[in-house]
Amino acid sequence: MPKSISISKIDGKPGKVYYPLSLDEVEKQSPNNGEVVVKIHAAALNHRDLFIRQHLYPGTAFGVPLLADGCGTVVEVGSGVDSSWKGKRVVINPGEGWQDSLEGPEDKSGYKILGGTKTIPNGTLQELMVVKQSELEEAPAHLTDVEAAAIPLTGLTAWRAVMVKCGSHNIGPGKNVLVTGIGGGVALASLAFATAAGANVYVTSGSEEKIKKAKELGAKGGVNYKEEGWDKKLLGMLTTEKKQFDAIVDGAGGDIIGKGSRLLKNGGVLAVYGMSKFFPFSETRRALVHASKRIVQRILARLPGALDPRTLPTAVLP
Repeated sequence: MPKSISISKIDGKPGKVYYPLSLDEVEKQSPNNGEVVVKIHAAALNHRDLFIRQHLYPGTAFGVPLLADGCGTVVEVGSGVDSSWKGKRVVINPGEGWQDSLEGPEDKSGYKILGGTKTIPNGTLQELMVVKQSELEEAPAHLTDVEAAAIPLTGLTAWRAVMVKCGSHNIGPGKNVLVTGIGGGVALASLAFATAAGANVYVTSGSEEKIKKAKELGAKGGVNYKEEGWDKKLLGMLTTEKKQFDAIVDGAGGDIIGKGSRLLKNGGVLAVYGMSKFFPFSETRRALVHASKRIVQRILARLPGALDPRTLPTAVLP
Protein backbone atom coordinates (compact mmCIF):
# COMPACT_ATOMS: atom_id res chain seq x y z
CA MET A 1 0.00 0.00 0.00
CA PRO A 2 1.18 3.56 -0.67
CA LYS A 3 2.58 5.48 2.30
CA SER A 4 2.22 9.06 3.52
CA ILE A 5 3.54 11.05 6.48
CA SER A 6 1.31 13.07 8.79
CA ILE A 7 1.31 14.20 12.43
CA SER A 8 -0.10 12.29 15.41
CA LYS A 9 -1.93 13.92 18.28
CA ILE A 10 -0.40 14.18 21.74
CA ASP A 11 -1.39 16.40 24.64
CA GLY A 12 0.05 19.89 24.72
CA LYS A 13 -0.78 23.55 24.28
CA PRO A 14 -0.18 25.43 21.01
CA GLY A 15 3.41 26.62 20.88
CA LYS A 16 4.48 24.14 23.58
CA VAL A 17 3.60 20.89 21.85
CA TYR A 18 5.60 19.26 19.04
CA TYR A 19 3.51 16.63 17.32
CA PRO A 20 5.34 13.43 16.33
CA LEU A 21 5.39 12.23 12.73
CA SER A 22 3.37 9.22 11.68
CA LEU A 23 4.15 6.92 8.74
CA ASP A 24 0.73 5.94 7.42
CA GLU A 25 -0.40 3.29 4.97
CA VAL A 26 -3.20 4.62 2.78
CA GLU A 27 -5.56 3.13 0.25
CA LYS A 28 -4.51 3.59 -3.37
CA GLN A 29 -6.88 6.09 -4.94
CA SER A 30 -8.03 6.30 -8.54
CA PRO A 31 -8.29 9.70 -10.22
CA ASN A 32 -11.74 11.16 -10.81
CA ASN A 33 -12.73 13.34 -13.75
CA GLY A 34 -10.10 16.05 -14.27
CA GLU A 35 -7.64 14.46 -11.84
CA VAL A 36 -4.28 12.69 -12.15
CA VAL A 37 -2.08 10.53 -9.95
CA VAL A 38 1.43 11.86 -9.35
CA LYS A 39 4.26 9.70 -8.06
CA ILE A 40 6.13 12.11 -5.78
CA HIS A 41 9.92 12.16 -6.15
CA ALA A 42 10.70 15.13 -3.87
CA ALA A 43 8.76 17.26 -1.37
CA ALA A 44 9.90 20.47 0.28
CA LEU A 45 9.57 21.93 3.77
CA ASN A 46 8.33 25.43 4.55
CA HIS A 47 8.20 27.31 7.85
CA ARG A 48 4.45 26.66 8.04
CA ASP A 49 5.23 22.95 8.47
CA LEU A 50 7.07 23.73 11.70
CA PHE A 51 4.11 25.82 12.84
CA ILE A 52 1.78 22.89 12.09
CA ARG A 53 3.81 20.56 14.32
CA GLN A 54 3.62 23.20 17.06
CA HIS A 55 -0.14 23.68 16.50
CA LEU A 56 0.43 27.32 15.61
CA TYR A 57 -1.13 27.13 12.15
CA PRO A 58 -4.88 27.50 11.46
CA GLY A 59 -6.76 24.27 10.83
CA THR A 60 -4.00 21.89 11.94
CA ALA A 61 -5.19 18.33 11.29
CA PHE A 62 -4.01 14.82 12.16
CA GLY A 63 -3.72 12.07 9.58
CA VAL A 64 -3.49 14.51 6.64
CA PRO A 65 -0.31 14.26 4.51
CA LEU A 66 2.08 17.10 5.28
CA LEU A 67 3.86 19.60 2.99
CA ALA A 68 2.69 21.86 0.20
CA ASP A 69 5.51 21.62 -2.35
CA GLY A 70 6.37 18.63 -4.49
CA CYS A 71 7.76 17.36 -7.76
CA GLY A 72 6.93 14.05 -9.40
CA THR A 73 5.77 12.16 -12.47
CA VAL A 74 2.19 11.70 -13.63
CA VAL A 75 1.54 7.94 -13.62
CA GLU A 76 -2.22 7.86 -14.22
CA VAL A 77 -4.82 10.22 -15.64
CA GLY A 78 -8.55 10.36 -15.07
CA SER A 79 -11.32 11.00 -17.54
CA GLY A 80 -11.32 14.44 -19.10
CA VAL A 81 -7.53 14.77 -18.84
CA ASP A 82 -5.36 14.81 -21.97
CA SER A 83 -3.41 11.54 -22.05
CA SER A 84 -0.25 13.51 -22.95
CA TRP A 85 0.10 14.37 -19.27
CA LYS A 86 0.98 10.77 -18.45
CA GLY A 87 4.73 10.42 -17.99
CA LYS A 88 5.35 14.16 -17.61
CA ARG A 89 7.50 15.45 -14.77
CA VAL A 90 5.50 18.09 -12.91
CA VAL A 91 5.46 20.44 -9.94
CA ILE A 92 2.38 20.74 -7.75
CA ASN A 93 0.60 24.05 -7.24
CA PRO A 94 0.93 24.45 -3.44
CA GLY A 95 -2.63 25.67 -2.96
CA GLU A 96 -6.12 25.98 -4.43
CA GLY A 97 -8.61 28.79 -4.88
CA TRP A 98 -6.37 31.35 -6.57
CA GLN A 99 -5.92 31.30 -10.33
CA ASP A 100 -4.59 34.54 -11.80
CA SER A 101 -6.13 37.60 -10.13
CA LEU A 102 -3.59 40.13 -8.84
CA GLU A 103 -6.17 41.38 -6.35
CA GLY A 104 -6.36 38.14 -4.41
CA PRO A 105 -7.97 34.68 -4.37
CA GLU A 106 -11.03 34.33 -6.57
CA ASP A 107 -12.48 31.64 -4.28
CA LYS A 108 -14.67 33.26 -1.63
CA SER A 109 -13.28 30.85 0.98
CA GLY A 110 -9.76 32.11 0.27
CA TYR A 111 -6.49 30.52 -0.78
CA LYS A 112 -6.10 27.06 0.77
CA ILE A 113 -2.55 25.73 1.06
CA LEU A 114 -1.82 22.02 0.84
CA GLY A 115 -0.46 19.93 3.68
CA GLY A 116 -1.44 19.10 7.24
CA THR A 117 -4.68 21.04 7.61
CA LYS A 118 -8.41 20.30 7.45
CA THR A 119 -9.03 23.12 4.95
CA ILE A 120 -7.66 20.97 2.12
CA PRO A 121 -6.91 17.39 3.26
CA ASN A 122 -4.08 16.66 0.85
CA GLY A 123 -0.33 17.13 0.84
CA THR A 124 2.85 16.25 -1.03
CA LEU A 125 4.52 14.10 1.64
CA GLN A 126 3.13 10.87 0.20
CA GLU A 127 4.18 8.34 -2.41
CA LEU A 128 1.15 8.73 -4.67
CA MET A 129 -0.86 11.96 -4.78
CA VAL A 130 -4.21 12.49 -6.47
CA VAL A 131 -4.54 16.09 -7.63
CA LYS A 132 -6.46 18.13 -10.19
CA GLN A 133 -4.64 18.39 -13.52
CA SER A 134 -5.28 22.14 -13.42
CA GLU A 135 -3.01 22.34 -10.36
CA LEU A 136 0.05 21.03 -12.22
CA GLU A 137 2.86 22.73 -14.08
CA GLU A 138 5.54 21.00 -16.10
CA ALA A 139 8.80 20.95 -14.13
CA PRO A 140 11.60 23.01 -15.74
CA ALA A 141 14.00 20.63 -17.48
CA HIS A 142 17.10 22.33 -16.06
CA LEU A 143 16.03 21.74 -12.43
CA THR A 144 16.44 18.52 -10.46
CA ASP A 145 13.43 17.06 -8.64
CA VAL A 146 14.65 18.54 -5.37
CA GLU A 147 15.24 21.99 -6.87
CA ALA A 148 11.86 22.02 -8.61
CA ALA A 149 10.07 20.95 -5.41
CA ALA A 150 11.70 23.75 -3.41
CA ILE A 151 10.48 26.62 -5.57
CA PRO A 152 6.64 26.91 -5.71
CA LEU A 153 5.40 28.24 -2.36
CA THR A 154 8.44 30.36 -1.51
CA GLY A 155 8.70 31.56 -5.10
CA LEU A 156 5.03 32.56 -5.31
CA THR A 157 5.22 34.34 -1.94
CA ALA A 158 8.35 36.25 -2.91
CA TRP A 159 7.02 37.17 -6.36
CA ARG A 160 3.81 38.56 -4.91
CA ALA A 161 5.63 40.49 -2.17
CA VAL A 162 8.25 41.99 -4.50
CA MET A 163 6.71 42.29 -7.94
CA VAL A 164 3.02 42.75 -7.05
CA LYS A 165 2.82 44.38 -3.61
CA CYS A 166 5.95 46.52 -3.79
CA GLY A 167 5.14 47.23 -7.43
CA SER A 168 7.15 48.07 -10.52
CA HIS A 169 7.34 51.75 -9.50
CA ASN A 170 9.37 50.73 -6.42
CA ILE A 171 11.37 47.91 -7.99
CA GLY A 172 13.87 48.64 -10.75
CA PRO A 173 17.12 50.41 -11.62
CA GLY A 174 18.02 53.07 -9.07
CA LYS A 175 15.46 51.87 -6.53
CA ASN A 176 16.53 50.90 -3.00
CA VAL A 177 14.98 47.74 -1.59
CA LEU A 178 15.47 46.18 1.85
CA VAL A 179 14.95 42.45 2.34
CA THR A 180 14.94 41.46 6.00
CA GLY A 181 15.93 38.12 7.52
CA ILE A 182 18.07 37.00 4.61
CA GLY A 183 18.72 33.26 4.66
CA GLY A 184 15.09 32.16 4.59
CA GLY A 185 13.64 30.80 1.36
CA VAL A 186 11.26 33.68 0.63
CA ALA A 187 13.92 36.26 1.50
CA LEU A 188 16.44 34.65 -0.86
CA ALA A 189 13.87 34.50 -3.65
CA SER A 190 12.97 38.15 -2.99
CA LEU A 191 16.64 39.07 -3.27
CA ALA A 192 16.86 37.22 -6.59
CA PHE A 193 13.74 38.88 -8.05
CA ALA A 194 14.65 42.40 -6.92
CA THR A 195 18.26 42.22 -8.14
CA ALA A 196 17.11 40.75 -11.45
CA ALA A 197 14.84 43.80 -11.82
CA GLY A 198 17.89 46.05 -11.35
CA ALA A 199 17.18 47.34 -7.84
CA ASN A 200 19.82 48.11 -5.22
CA VAL A 201 19.05 45.43 -2.62
CA TYR A 202 20.19 45.56 0.99
CA VAL A 203 19.61 42.89 3.62
CA THR A 204 19.45 42.30 7.36
CA SER A 205 20.35 39.16 9.27
CA GLY A 206 21.57 38.05 12.67
CA SER A 207 24.38 36.17 10.92
CA GLU A 208 27.41 37.81 9.32
CA GLU A 209 27.90 34.67 7.23
CA LYS A 210 24.43 35.03 5.72
CA ILE A 211 25.04 38.71 4.96
CA LYS A 212 28.29 37.78 3.21
CA LYS A 213 26.51 35.13 1.16
CA ALA A 214 23.75 37.61 0.25
CA LYS A 215 26.38 39.98 -1.13
CA GLU A 216 27.74 37.15 -3.27
CA LEU A 217 24.20 36.70 -4.59
CA GLY A 218 23.88 40.36 -5.56
CA ALA A 219 23.03 42.37 -2.44
CA LYS A 220 24.73 45.79 -2.23
CA GLY A 221 25.21 45.52 1.53
CA GLY A 222 23.71 44.38 4.79
CA VAL A 223 23.59 44.91 8.55
CA ASN A 224 23.20 42.74 11.61
CA TYR A 225 19.80 43.53 13.16
CA LYS A 226 21.14 42.50 16.58
CA GLU A 227 23.34 45.60 16.61
CA GLU A 228 22.11 48.80 18.24
CA GLY A 229 21.20 51.41 15.66
CA TRP A 230 21.24 48.98 12.74
CA ASP A 231 18.67 51.09 10.89
CA LYS A 232 20.87 54.20 10.92
CA LYS A 233 23.86 52.15 9.80
CA LEU A 234 21.79 50.79 6.94
CA LEU A 235 20.73 54.23 5.72
CA GLY A 236 24.37 55.25 5.76
CA MET A 237 25.16 52.52 3.25
CA LEU A 238 22.84 53.88 0.56
CA THR A 239 24.83 55.17 -2.38
CA THR A 240 21.98 56.88 -4.20
CA GLU A 241 21.23 60.58 -3.72
CA LYS A 242 17.98 59.65 -2.05
CA LYS A 243 18.88 58.23 1.35
CA GLN A 244 15.70 56.23 1.85
CA PHE A 245 14.23 52.93 0.75
CA ASP A 246 11.56 52.59 -1.89
CA ALA A 247 10.36 49.25 -0.54
CA ILE A 248 10.89 46.81 2.32
CA VAL A 249 10.13 43.08 2.08
CA ASP A 250 9.78 41.56 5.55
CA GLY A 251 8.91 38.14 6.92
CA ALA A 252 9.74 38.56 10.59
CA GLY A 253 7.74 41.41 12.06
CA GLY A 254 9.33 42.79 15.20
CA ASP A 255 10.78 46.28 15.26
CA ILE A 256 10.83 46.62 11.45
CA ILE A 257 7.16 47.63 11.69
CA GLY A 258 8.06 50.73 13.69
CA LYS A 259 11.40 51.50 12.05
CA GLY A 260 10.06 50.97 8.56
CA SER A 261 8.38 54.38 8.41
CA ARG A 262 11.74 56.07 9.08
CA LEU A 263 13.54 53.95 6.51
CA LEU A 264 10.96 54.37 3.74
CA LYS A 265 10.39 57.27 1.38
CA ASN A 266 6.99 58.93 1.30
CA GLY A 267 4.82 56.51 -0.63
CA GLY A 268 7.18 53.61 0.01
CA VAL A 269 5.82 50.12 0.61
CA LEU A 270 6.39 47.70 3.47
CA ALA A 271 5.34 44.24 2.22
CA VAL A 272 4.98 41.80 5.14
CA TYR A 273 4.60 38.12 4.26
CA GLY A 274 5.10 36.62 7.73
CA MET A 275 5.52 37.25 11.45
CA SER A 276 8.07 34.63 12.47
CA LYS A 277 9.13 36.62 15.54
CA PHE A 278 5.64 36.37 17.03
CA PHE A 279 5.69 40.08 17.81
CA PRO A 280 2.70 40.54 20.19
CA PHE A 281 -0.32 41.71 18.19
CA SER A 282 -1.05 44.62 20.53
CA GLU A 283 2.52 45.87 20.07
CA THR A 284 2.38 45.33 16.31
CA ARG A 285 -0.87 47.29 16.13
CA ARG A 286 0.57 50.09 18.24
CA ALA A 287 3.68 50.22 16.02
CA LEU A 288 1.52 50.40 12.91
CA VAL A 289 -0.55 53.26 14.32
CA HIS A 290 2.53 55.24 15.34
CA ALA A 291 4.21 54.54 12.00
CA SER A 292 1.09 55.66 10.13
CA LYS A 293 0.93 58.82 12.20
CA ARG A 294 4.57 59.67 11.41
CA ILE A 295 3.92 59.18 7.69
CA VAL A 296 0.82 61.40 7.79
CA GLN A 297 2.75 64.06 9.70
CA ARG A 298 5.53 64.01 7.10
CA ILE A 299 2.98 64.43 4.31
CA LEU A 300 1.09 67.22 6.05
CA ALA A 301 4.34 69.03 6.80
CA ARG A 302 4.74 69.51 3.06
CA LEU A 303 1.28 71.03 2.65
CA PRO A 304 0.28 74.72 3.08
CA GLY A 305 0.51 76.11 6.60
CA ALA A 306 -3.23 75.91 7.18
CA LEU A 307 -2.73 72.26 8.07
CA ASP A 308 -0.78 71.75 11.27
CA PRO A 309 0.48 68.19 11.84
CA ARG A 310 0.54 68.86 15.59
CA THR A 311 -3.24 68.82 15.64
CA LEU A 312 -3.37 65.14 14.69
CA PRO A 313 -5.22 63.09 17.30
CA THR A 314 -3.27 60.58 19.37
CA ALA A 315 -4.49 57.01 19.22
CA VAL A 316 -5.03 55.29 22.56
CA LEU A 317 -4.64 51.55 22.53
CA PRO A 318 -4.93 49.04 25.37
